[in-house]
Amino acid sequence: MTQRQVWIGALLATAALAVGRSDLLAKGQADMSAPGGAASGRPARTVTVNAAQLRQDMRKLWSDHVIWTREYIVAAIDGSPDLTAATNRLLRNQEDIGHAIAPFYGNAAGEKLTGLLKQHILIAVDVVAAAKAKDKAGYAEASRRWEQNAEEIADFLSGANPNWPKSALSTMMRMHLATTTKEVVARLNRNWDDDVAAFDEVYAHILRMSDALTDGIVKQFAGRP
Repeated sequence: MTQRQVWIGALLATAALAVGRSDLLAKGQADMSAPGGAASGRPARTVTVNAAQLRQDMRKLWSDHVIWTREYIVAAIDGSPDLTAATNRLLRNQEDIGHAIAPFYGNAAGEKLTGLLKQHILIAVDVVAAAKAKDKAGYAEASRRWEQNAEEIADFLSGANPNWPKSALSTMMRMHLATTTKEVVARLNRNWDDDVAAFDEVYAHILRMSDALTDGIVKQFAGRP
């Protein structure tokens, strides 16, 4: 077994640990509509919710999240000149997501989520760089920070909406990290079939996550004046 195969195997093992059991993921997604999370039942904000429009808008935002993450991964690993442009567009997406929740939870909450999501992206930059350089220690440290940030995002969101249980959000965030790691592995290994399959998995998962977040908002604000 070559050194490269050993390194790729280590990355795949990390992804497997992050994803956990598939039945746990399914349970987490089903639990997104269950009571729990924040102690305060409904926010003291008056917002009219168009469920269909919100679902469409959220899907667009989170699709952009994984599409521009992919563009970054490709540019970073291949060393292409569009790296800076892809990075800037990806970071702007985190601002767009923060702006999208501000009408429901306030500007401070929107800014907080933007900050957490930008950390999510900047740590991912370190993950990709360490993987490309075959820096095992650097990769392990960046992965630890990435997982910690994912838990912070889950904590923040579960505190905002009782229909977003922390356990379900944590499971979804771990899956997001794991599927993104698969993209990095496939690209590094130059296995183009796996690369395509990995993005299909990332995209399918983020749509499920987006819909779960939308369902939580609709349920929280349903029937409000």
